[in-house]
Amino acid sequence: MAETYRTDDWKSYVMSRYEPFSELEPLEREAAVVDGALAALRDAGILPHADYDGDGLTAHRAAVRRLFEMAWTTVTPRVERLIYAINAIARPDVMVATGIFCGYTFMCNAGAAVGPGACYEARDLVGVEVRPGEAERAERNVRRMDGSGAARIVAEDALRFVETFEDPIDLLYLDAGAARDNQKAIYYDIVKAAYARMPAGALVLAHDSVRCVEAVGRYLEFVRDPANFRASVNVVLDGEGLEVSVK
Repeated sequence: MAETYRTDDWKSYVMSRYEPFSELEPLEREAAVVDGALAALRDAGILPHADYDGDGLTAHRAAVRRLFEMAWTTVTPRVERLIYAINAIARPDVMVATGIFCGYTFMCNAGAAVGPGACYEARDLVGVEVRPGEAERAERNVRRMDGSGAARIVAEDALRFVETFEDPIDLLYLDAGAARDNQKAIYYDIVKAAYARMPAGALVLAHDSVRCVEAVGRYLEFVRDPANFRASVNVVLDGEGLEVSVK
């Protein structure tokens, strides 16, 4: 089952990628928008419920803004909140995030389990970044947030890493490949490589499901096929989009 959850203002909700921490709307509005998306995911059977600790998100967000070194991101505050909330609700024991650049998108996911916004304990949280320099920066950023050692960064090609990863994957985050030149098409190859090790109920979050819709078309066909995934919702809170699917 495939659905779309779209806010009325998704086109006008625009963030400068070089000013990712600027306030785009009142926090009450941001929280309400994300609550609506979580309710849609719950109603689609992707999440068991739509409740998360907003104070945990606030603590996580404050630490990231204080401690992270980052040049830019296309993940808006709405989607940051949404990713954190999904992880806080689903509580994946093993999470793999691909294409994590400086580690910001990785911590959007991992921040529900490590750091000041943690609400549960995870066994293994892995961020995969192919560029060694960015992987090193991501590692520095993550170490400032996580003293437990559950979160780690790997400098490797995402597809190669997933192909050789042996543990079950409870949540897979996809942001690998540049938006240009159809490099986001690698989403399909990564999810196919991970599929056999994803148990029933595992989640996949794919960023850029709107902006790069042509490049990720084959991926979207795969996750929206009920023979492969039980449900999939394209959550459109901004011009980037986040496809959320459950096996």
